[in-house]
Amino acid sequence: MGATRDRVAEEARQQADAYSGDEDRPLAGYARVMGVFGALVATAAGVARATGRRAPADVRPWDVVLLAAGTHKLSRTITKDAVTAPLRAPFTRYAGRGGPAEVMEEVRGGGVRHSVGELLTCPFCLDVWIATGFSAGTVFAPRATRLVTATLTALTGADFLQLAYARAQQAAS
Repeated sequence: MGATRDRVAEEARQQADAYSGDEDRPLAGYARVMGVFGALVATAAGVARATGRRAPADVRPWDVVLLAAGTHKLSRTITKDAVTAPLRAPFTRYAGRGGPAEVMEEVRGGGVRHSVGELLTCPFCLDVWIATGFSAGTVFAPRATRLVTATLTALTGADFLQLAYARAQQAAS
């Protein structure tokens, strides 16, 4: 059993080296983060099944809009807002200002720390986790999930209005 495990580990190292080339790509850290994601999804599915909860019979277009805009806003808030920097600080280093009310950060560390840092600084990467969480929320707490996603959608709309207002001010100057 130990010899097989050692062969698998060596093959995984060789594949990681071949993939990474001269770059430092923490594939083992990514695999662990994906494992956590998979375990969370499997746990949610198991709890749903054990408690007799079912997915909604239909997903309406408006629900998709709320989920998409809510996912977008929460992801940007977690990955880019200055006030959420304490969540990212163990995994990142401040690198400067970003877009309006946003910061730019560099990922630090290696292995899982680096992988989590990439997740927490990449709104596109975090979207998958958030959308999955909201989807689980529609099974376990649909009313609360709809309220949260509607609120986040309103904030997304407000952000775009703020940007449009700022552009209108610049154009008037």
